[in-house]
Amino acid sequence: MNIAELLTDGFGRVHGVVHEALDELTADQLAWRVTPEANSIAWLVWHLTRVQDDHVSEVAGVPQAWAADGWAERFGLPFDEDATGYAQDSGAVGAVVVDADLLAGYFDAVYARTIAYVAKLTDSDLDRVVDHNWNPPVTLGVRLVSVLDDDIQHAGQAAFIRGILPD
Repeated sequence: MNIAELLTDGFGRVHGVVHEALDELTADQLAWRVTPEANSIAWLVWHLTRVQDDHVSEVAGVPQAWAADGWAERFGLPFDEDATGYAQDSGAVGAVVVDADLLAGYFDAVYARTIAYVAKLTDSDLDRVVDHNWNPPVTLGVRLVSVLDDDIQHAGQAAFIRGILPD
């Protein structure tokens, strides 16, 4: 197995969990929160997709699907176009009320872009520094693992919430 196959497998696993979490849920179910301060499935999937779109687009040197492909307009959220969900408060979480098809559509578009990008990577690509704002500087390998880690955590949270949704 090479690095492209490894990353493809990892992002593919997230893909499966996200679709299981979204499958056949209504917008109200997707927006349901365990407590008034908790995240919803809708916000979690939107956020993990926004972070993946933002970070992978940056390292790939392409515009984000969110703006370039019209997803921001379709979602119509009351956030700046560059918002990814990072450090958003409870009110912002509650503002993400969308249907499963829209969430899945954006997620699938970003997933396809991610897979197309990682499929071309070689082991030596992973050492390229992509962010000098940290000490040590962040390499491509570290950035992609960070995105995958964030995706896995939030997809798992979405799956947990789905499992405890009220009838």
